[in-house]
Amino acid sequence: MPRVDLPPSSQAQTPAPDRREVGPGDTAAWFATELAPHEAALRAYLHGLVRPADIDDLVQETYARILQARARGPIDSPRGLLFATARNAARDLFRRRAVANTIPIAEMDESRVFDEAPGVPETVSRRQESELLAAAIAELPPRCREILVLRKFENLSHREIAHRLGIAEHTVEAQLTKALHRCEEFFARHGLPPK
Repeated sequence: MPRVDLPPSSQAQTPAPDRREVGPGDTAAWFATELAPHEAALRAYLHGLVRPADIDDLVQETYARILQARARGPIDSPRGLLFATARNAARDLFRRRAVANTIPIAEMDESRVFDEAPGVPETVSRRQESELLAAAIAELPPRCREILVLRKFENLSHREIAHRLGIAEHTVEAQLTKALHRCEEFFARHGLPPK
């Protein structure tokens, strides 16, 4: 049987772009080959860390930080940097929220400042505890983290969490117990007494 050569335009598949072909100045191509293919996994990872309403903002923040890093020099492991940057962006979000829950100085009643306000050591201690809490939560396994956030920060019941995640209520209880135990261990390693 004679061999039939197909013209280049009729080939079934075109090969994926070679990573080495993307030059340092071609940011769009680099983004398309190195970051975009991992967006679904990134969103799934963030879903276990933060509220769904925060995911879009954190994805954009992550991309912005990585593109800034790429402008400073080559990145050896874009996928690894993507997830590490997302984790750090989530931690920063937790820290910002912890700070946002304080009363601005301009809104304080002067009589309360001197009578009821905690001293500097207590304020510093609370801020450090908030930062440690954010770090403890970030280190939890994704399912434990998600359940802890839904229970403690979104105030959902065990039944509501089970329904939302499509799991049994006893699984929610077990994962929440595991999350709280791991947070206590984290605090103990950092010199904080259990609460």
